Amino acid sequence: MTALVSRHGKPLCIVSDNGTEFTSRAVLAWAQEQGVEWHYITPGKPRENGYTESLNGRIRDECLNEHVFEGLAHARRIVDAWRQDYNNIHPHGSIGNIPPAAPRVSLLSTLAVEQPAACPQPRT
Repeated sequence: MTALVSRHGKPLCIVSDNGTEFTSRAVLAWAQEQGVEWHYITPGKPRENGYTESLNGRIRDECLNEHVFEGLAHARRIVDAWRQDYNNIHPHGSIGNIPPAAPRVSLLSTLAVEQPAACPQPRT
């Protein structure tokens, strides 16, 4: 996480579900040390984190369901190849039909992106 922050900047907040990988003491301690607010979606309401749910669905539909893995090393190669394609080649409609890895100048000139003022609050 620290490497991601040093490369891309510190987010205002991180939104996640309540999975064990996101509720560990180490993750929560890191967030507190970095001054990053951590927001959990309401249990049983995955639509509150639509970006993650959309990505998970794409990975499942476009990668995991398309292959029979021979082992962990094979799975890592296939998933990494899919990730490289998705991030560097595959155009994304939500950002003007360009790949996410397109030069930031190009991306910023095609979008009017506003930063949220604060971490979103859960819906009740």
